Amino acid sequence: MKAMIFAAGLGTRLKPFTDKHPKALAVVNNKTLLQRNIEYLQQFGIKEVIVNVHHFAEQIIHTIEENKGWGSNISISDETDEVLETGGGLQKAAWYFEGENDFVVMNADILTDMHLDEMIRQHQHNKCLATIAVSNRTSSRYFLFNANNELCGWENVKTNEQKIVRATETFTPKAFSGIHVINASIFQLIQQQGKFSMVDVYLSVASTHSIFSYNHSGSKLIDVGKPENIVKAATLFV
Repeated sequence: MKAMIFAAGLGTRLKPFTDKHPKALAVVNNKTLLQRNIEYLQQFGIKEVIVNVHHFAEQIIHTIEENKGWGSNISISDETDEVLETGGGLQKAAWYFEGENDFVVMNADILTDMHLDEMIRQHQHNKCLATIAVSNRTSSRYFLFNANNELCGWENVKTNEQKIVRATETFTPKAFSGIHVINASIFQLIQQQGKFSMVDVYLSVASTHSIFSYNHSGSKLIDVGKPENIVKAATLFV
């Protein structure tokens, strides 16, 4: 199985570090976020990885080459001309997943000890288009699921914006953890072009294709996109 790590973002929440560096190279206990996630994927036998780059792209490429991919075979999806967000970034890297059935996608600024192998097994058992990792935690934005854990919508509790794409009697909100297992057939369904989010993709296809949640509440998870969380992450991940 192959994977993609989203590392092209500007990392504005992580300033001033990201004024001179990409957020994927922020360091937690002497290891960059990128190295930690490459090694996380290795724990589950995934050593074929593509990384998208934009902000200080040359630093990421140099670090990967200098460290020989930390034992993995790493390809680059170059977005230096324009950062494409998560959906556009995945679409640009579609060539990498030709011939694959399922693949993993994760954000570079997420650290977790979630059992990715269990998530993959659930995804393959359900034979669904995508499985998205979620947990029971406070957030400003939530995916909404029905009783079968199928994606039905999305909401922003700060702005009260809500998008419902699959009818159900009650919705259960879950916070997204930045990790996906996706079937390669998704590339045939993406109608968006240019810069767009995976949230847009999922909401545009969820009415006709099953997208399930994988609830990993109880495992470690931290978004290392803010300076204070670098310090916190150092207490969670040795």
